[in-house]
Amino acid sequence: MIDKTLKIIITILAAVGGLMITERIMPLLATVISEEFLRIGVFGVTMTTILSFVFGGFAGGIVGFLVAPFLLKYLWNFTYWLELRLNKMPGYDVLAGVLGLATGLIISNLLGSAFLPIPIVGKYIPLVLSVILGYLGVNVAIRKREEILNMFSNLPTLPWLNRDGKERVRETKDVSVCQAKILDTSVIIDGRIADICKSGFIEGALIIPTFVLEELQHIADSSDLLKRNRGRRGLDILNRMQKEFALNVQIENQDFEDIAEVDSKLIKLGQLLQAKVITNDYNLNKVAELQGVSVLNINELSNAVKPVVLPGEEMVVHVVKDGKEFGQGVAYLDDGTMIVVDGGKRHIGETVGVLVTSVLQTAAGRMIFAKPKIVI
Repeated sequence: MIDKTLKIIITILAAVGGLMITERIMPLLATVISEEFLRIGVFGVTMTTILSFVFGGFAGGIVGFLVAPFLLKYLWNFTYWLELRLNKMPGYDVLAGVLGLATGLIISNLLGSAFLPIPIVGKYIPLVLSVILGYLGVNVAIRKREEILNMFSNLPTLPWLNRDGKERVRETKDVSVCQAKILDTSVIIDGRIADICKSGFIEGALIIPTFVLEELQHIADSSDLLKRNRGRRGLDILNRMQKEFALNVQIENQDFEDIAEVDSKLIKLGQLLQAKVITNDYNLNKVAELQGVSVLNINELSNAVKPVVLPGEEMVVHVVKDGKEFGQGVAYLDDGTMIVVDGGKRHIGETVGVLVTSVLQTAAGRMIFAKPKIVI
């Protein structure tokens, strides 16, 4: 039904356009055909009117009727493309684009009126300015939306905008305490995040970007057996977090097509949502901190909760292999901390008492150096 209605509208508009073109051509026909012939008519209907309707309106209507199906086809294709693009864009991007378009059109109208007195091209300049400034307004508003929002966020809150100032402060504090967290691919595959969430130490919404899910799926479909198992384990952990734990897990559909790297997308999303990024990637940790995004590193948390070991303490360990240096043996605590036992190579496979000599703390973890306890 809507196609028929649009086809009729296009036909009528084409007929009207044909009439307008014919009115412009009639003065030229008067030089070829005698003016007396054009003035012949009955009941006020002259030959000029008849020719206008026959060659203008009727011909224009036929052209419009024939061209309408092709115009409608391209119109619907453009509509579907525009709808798909708008559905992928977040709401604040659409709002920023609309405001930018309105600003660009207002500026173009103000500037265009100054060019109207110019002969011939003056009336076409406002149209060109509207297209150019409208396009620039949309692009600039979308790309600079964060800076624009920051400008308004720095303004003092007016009393008439908030009836209850205390409630507003309380809501702001709650949001800051329960800040959203974005999960990185590495931390999902690692699996420890599920146990941390189960313990109740993680508060607020957990955000899983779609580009992280796509990377997990790509890893799970890898031909390499190890990568495939890691990817499937990550997907299982997410499924477990959603179903078994009472967590607010949200899927974020926003993507940044102009950014290729997943780490860069995570940082951009963290800036946009003002959320923290949970990861165990050391490089991502440093880059995010440089760009002002807060990071929660699982490795740093693991090192922080390990028991403190001081030089001079005694412990009992099981030496499992030899070390890099001559005569060294290597043992491990229950939490995975490596203990290098000086002179422990001869005790491989044995459980011996050792005396801690020093502790080395690195970004990768903690390493304990010890020597066999001398039994007197």
